[in-house]
Amino acid sequence: MKFIFFIAFLATVGTAQATASNEGSGLKWYTDLDEAHNESNKSDKPIFGFFTGSDWCGWCIKLQKEVFAKQAFIDWAKEKVILLELDFPKRTAQSPEQRQQNQNLQRALNVNGYPTVWLFTSKKTDTGGFALGRIGKLGYPRGAEKGKEEVKFLADANKLLAAMPK
Repeated sequence: MKFIFFIAFLATVGTAQATASNEGSGLKWYTDLDEAHNESNKSDKPIFGFFTGSDWCGWCIKLQKEVFAKQAFIDWAKEKVILLELDFPKRTAQSPEQRQQNQNLQRALNVNGYPTVWLFTSKKTDTGGFALGRIGKLGYPRGAEKGKEEVKFLADANKLLAAMPK
């Protein structure tokens, strides 16, 4: 099922940057929805929105270490999605525009906990915001065999992508 959400205001902020834990992976993590949207449209790939508390959320750090840093995820992400990090740090400074963008997306996608990953599409609206098409939501792959967390996560992500309207 596809849901559309309108975001009246999303500021354009910053430039694309890699998350600290994935700098050597060759993955490009955007922090600006406008840039991720442009790349998504250009590549015809959905956006992988990672809602995290990078400097305080233990499960977020665990997800990055046990899934995002694994070669299987890196290969999958390069082929299938555009990565967008939506950070809610407690100790790390963030611009007001970045904070506002992340909060707007958090509200639009009804994110209540971390880590949360939303796969979604985006379209620009006449009002300057975005219409978001929900594909599906993921979290830390609980119940996965130790050392195989990325296998469960990717299987769940692939199920969501397979159900995505073409």
